[in-house]
Amino acid sequence: MSSDESNEFFEWPVRVYYEDTDAQGVVYYANYFRFMERARTEWLRALGVDQEKMLNVDRNMFVVVSTRAEFVVPAAFNDELIVTASLGEMTRATFDIEQNIYKDNPERTLLLRGGVKAALLDADTMKPQRVPASFFEGN
Repeated sequence: MSSDESNEFFEWPVRVYYEDTDAQGVVYYANYFRFMERARTEWLRALGVDQEKMLNVDRNMFVVVSTRAEFVVPAAFNDELIVTASLGEMTRATFDIEQNIYKDNPERTLLLRGGVKAALLDADTMKPQRVPASFFEGN
């Protein structure tokens, strides 16, 4: 995958289950982070990143350094959502993943604007590792 393709928005569908909602019938705020995690994992898989191999063979791993979320409109039980992921700014050892969550309707209603900053760590020393420039071009 070219670097241009890795900067495009990856989309992952999610349906809201009853277990995702709170007493008011809307998605409990922490569950949006679960939806975002699923989309990030699938985005990395689509780029050819094998996280099991990274950990067990290469002895590297991703960790979330920080998260951000702006809740715009709540989702509710049985809503069909689209969660996006795309590569944002990269530094030597960290990278931003921009993420949005939309209701999958004709208007594509924005529900959440957010993302994470992640780092690549050596799994044995827990020290930051340089993120190779070609990493998000597919392996």
